[in-house]
Amino acid sequence: MTSPLSKASFSKAPASQAPVLQVKDLRVYYHTARGPVKAVDGVSFSLGPNMRLGLVGESGSGKSTMALALMRMIKPPGRIEGGQVLLGGQDLVKLSQDAMRSVRLDQIAMIPQGAMNSLNPVVRIRQQIVDGLRAHDPALSKQEIDTRVAEVLDWVDLDRSVANMYPHELSGGMKQRVCIAIAISLRPKVIIADEPTSALDVVIQRQVMETIGRVQEELGAAVILIGHDMGLMVQFVDRLAVMYGGKLAEMGDVRAMFRDPLHPYTQLLIKSLPKLDDKGELTGIPGVAPSLLNAPAGCLFHVRCPQAMAVCRTATPPLMEIHPQWQVACHLYDEVRTAAAPAQEGIR
Repeated sequence: MTSPLSKASFSKAPASQAPVLQVKDLRVYYHTARGPVKAVDGVSFSLGPNMRLGLVGESGSGKSTMALALMRMIKPPGRIEGGQVLLGGQDLVKLSQDAMRSVRLDQIAMIPQGAMNSLNPVVRIRQQIVDGLRAHDPALSKQEIDTRVAEVLDWVDLDRSVANMYPHELSGGMKQRVCIAIAISLRPKVIIADEPTSALDVVIQRQVMETIGRVQEELGAAVILIGHDMGLMVQFVDRLAVMYGGKLAEMGDVRAMFRDPLHPYTQLLIKSLPKLDDKGELTGIPGVAPSLLNAPAGCLFHVRCPQAMAVCRTATPPLMEIHPQWQVACHLYDEVRTAAAPAQEGIR
């Protein structure tokens, strides 16, 4: 059996260039009587082992839909309309439901947003961990099960006695750690954490994120952290992807983006963070997010953008690499794209 996790620091692990997960032109639509709601519309990115990717954006930007799509847990009227999700060279979009069940938890797992709602209130913690283990390996003996349950509780710094408790006997932070234990019980390659610290106080938030960081480093897994907290992102992730209206607005190194964000939406998100020297003054983003049922033409952000130009109202900007490993979808950088085009043609 694997030894318990070491007490590694909260710092980020070095990212590898070899992708463990590749998302290509993923599209997820919710079909309604008035037409399709394009919750995720043509999103592409890749993730290497040990890499931590943060996915941020306002409510309704498509973050949680993205997580559910990667897990193949989209329910009607939602549907994956197209694209690929390649995990270890296997396209998850094309798998049958039975085949996908064998992949979940074993290769890709999710830490849910609300531990209170994701744990069964009338089932002991041990059984909730065992259910996932048994589903993937029914031949496990009782001794092997007991050893594995004790091990995963050790991994997340929970006393082994927690296995015999019910969820209502645990604090919010302990329940979230149980969810982490379930997610890592089969040592997956990719861990999706969907706002894992929501509704927790700041001290417990840090403890939960330290736990996720230690687990991720021990497993060598990739992590996708979904959330609204830009401060948490800059502390935890390697790369940051900003979503708006179901599309990627900008993606790059998290610290570089905080120093000099390129997209106007990213600039406003960072500017909206409270500062110690601006007591009592909060800066928000004017307007509201667009309807994904009747999205505006051109750039989805142009209605709220303080730097909008005429072209923004008619043409949708593609996500293009402006600097190495730094992509942005904005017409402000059309000249950079034009200058780079001849060089790209030469490479071909």
